Amino acid sequence: MEEKTLGGATREIKVRSTPGSKEKIEREIIEDLEKMCSDEDILFSVKLALEEAVVNAIKHGNKSNPNKTVIVNYTLGDYCIRITVEDEGRGFDLDAIPDPTAEENLESDHGRGILLMRVYVDEVKYNEKGNQVTLVKYLSRDE
Repeated sequence: MEEKTLGGATREIKVRSTPGSKEKIEREIIEDLEKMCSDEDILFSVKLALEEAVVNAIKHGNKSNPNKTVIVNYTLGDYCIRITVEDEGRGFDLDAIPDPTAEENLESDHGRGILLMRVYVDEVKYNEKGNQVTLVKYLSRDE
């Protein structure tokens, strides 16, 4: 396995929208992150938010079509990790997603992944089309 450059280098992972793709992405990114940060809370937060973003891209964006690709770019900087997940889907309108904490939506599974991403990372931003999400988590750097 090649040595990965950390501390500001951006890496790209391209995968097909298949069930095993999520694990490949998570494994590579979390292994890199563990080289810079041993804080279990941060590692858990990044893994959970990343999982939600990738599942949304595969399932909702690409409709689980194995002929479509999910592209993940990530940068490990000195103080944060920035992960961008993009699918080939039509995108979505964030404002049209119901609030999963509203009483009438408590039994629905729509919007929960977005809520979890917002809770577990410091920044969640979508592109205008709605087919790309950027997650940012600030790190407590190990000395």
